[in-house]
Amino acid sequence: MKTTNQIIQSANKAFILLLLVLIASSASAQNDWKLSTEKEGIKIYTSMVPDSKVKAIKVECDLNATTSQLVALVMDINTAPDWVYHVKSAKLVKEVSPTELYYYSEVSLPWPAANRDFVAHLIVSQNPDTKVVTIDGPATPGFVPVKKGVVRIENSIGKWIITPLGPNQINVEYSIHVDPGGSLPAWLVNIFATDAPLQIFRNLKMQLKKPAYKNSVLAFVAN
Repeated sequence: MKTTNQIIQSANKAFILLLLVLIASSASAQNDWKLSTEKEGIKIYTSMVPDSKVKAIKVECDLNATTSQLVALVMDINTAPDWVYHVKSAKLVKEVSPTELYYYSEVSLPWPAANRDFVAHLIVSQNPDTKVVTIDGPATPGFVPVKKGVVRIENSIGKWIITPLGPNQINVEYSIHVDPGGSLPAWLVNIFATDAPLQIFRNLKMQLKKPAYKNSVLAFVAN
């Protein structure tokens, strides 16, 4: 019969084995990106997601900008309709701190599909050693009542990873997976998703040149 110490050791081994399996599975999923489009220095990848008919999207490109410039732009919610593809409206709901906020946005979809809306929670963090900045933006329930005729997106995971490359140059990786809800066909979502990232990053490049962001310096970001 096993002693208490033997049972604890067996449990620890089982936990470590489970942890290693999860890490391996995560790494495998992260590497399962297939290049879909490459234009104007913008690479767009897609990946299948377990238990979902909608593909995840990842966009990569290098930009002539600083980390602070891009963070300032992403966190400037009111200007989102100027550069984010098909965004009808965007407004700040709650600012927790300079590095954390909640915002509401409505996305226009072509007829006969109904518009979608969501509330996202943006959180900025920076690795003190590598200076890499991550902006997480998952959808979150509540805050704004559901609108009649608009489908609320409940499940969405978005992330920006901004890596400094040198003076005024950064590498940007943006990934997102959205469950659009409602009866929207997955094939339509996937087609729409391939056009949107390219247009967003084209607009992003133009937006960064505006005076409002060109000389941005943020106290919580080390460039």
